[in-house]
Amino acid sequence: METVEKNQIQTAIVDSELSEQIKAVTKESHVRAENTELMLSYQRGRVSLQQYQLLLCSLYKIYEALEEALDTNASHEAVAPIYFPQELSRLESIGKDLEYFYGRSWREKMTVPAATLRYAQRLREVGRDHPEYLVAHAYTRYLGDLSGGQVLGRITQKSLGLKSGEGLLFFSFPAVSSPNLFKQLYRSRMNSIELTEEQRSGVLQEAVTAFELNIQLFNELQDSLSSVSDTDNQTRQRHTQHQQSTTTAAAAAADGQVCEALQISSSLMPRFLRTLLCVFVVLAVGVVYAF
Repeated sequence: METVEKNQIQTAIVDSELSEQIKAVTKESHVRAENTELMLSYQRGRVSLQQYQLLLCSLYKIYEALEEALDTNASHEAVAPIYFPQELSRLESIGKDLEYFYGRSWREKMTVPAATLRYAQRLREVGRDHPEYLVAHAYTRYLGDLSGGQVLGRITQKSLGLKSGEGLLFFSFPAVSSPNLFKQLYRSRMNSIELTEEQRSGVLQEAVTAFELNIQLFNELQDSLSSVSDTDNQTRQRHTQHQQSTTTAAAAAADGQVCEALQISSSLMPRFLRTLLCVFVVLAVGVVYAF
């Protein structure tokens, strides 16, 4: 796998523009990311509230680390050309979405899988050791949000029946009047960054890493949802079994009490008639409990 990636990167370096190089080396990873179970659910319009809430929690942690690293390295020669905090910053918007769903104590209610923490840790490492690699992460996240993210926003709104803007601020870029024109500007700024061959190769490798981190995140989020769903199903099944057991025991007790009462009060009846009457009463009680 690593050999294939290195070959792809070496081939991509032949092209002159960094944006095209990143697009080339991440082509396969992009397809894999789109075909994760979580993203397929989105594409089919099958978005649950729990899916969206867990995704927002993870995105908050990721953008917290990314935007902290970008702010710290804003004057770095590789970061400055693609530093657009007013137009692109997502952290505040995600925080407002989380407050809409969880209330003011949303920070205490956040839940994220281990993949989210690994992703955030990698962003902090890059910001500290290789600020030029932030170009790959910023490009992957922000331009993805401006492109496919807009489609996902409409799907989320429709699937969850949310009113315009309610819990959907993550998908909104009020400072970007034309996403297409802004993406052109962003790419031109990114392509103007001067990198050594070694740095360029590192940025391309980091772009592949960024996609792999996203794929791991999507898979772990889906696993978390599946685990919760299985637990809920088991709980419901145990509750149903308990109800059935209680009902059966109650029915048996009622049957016994009725038969005993009948046997006492009808001691003057012939044994055969008493037995027959008891059978009919048991059947009648069983029908009542069945419904």
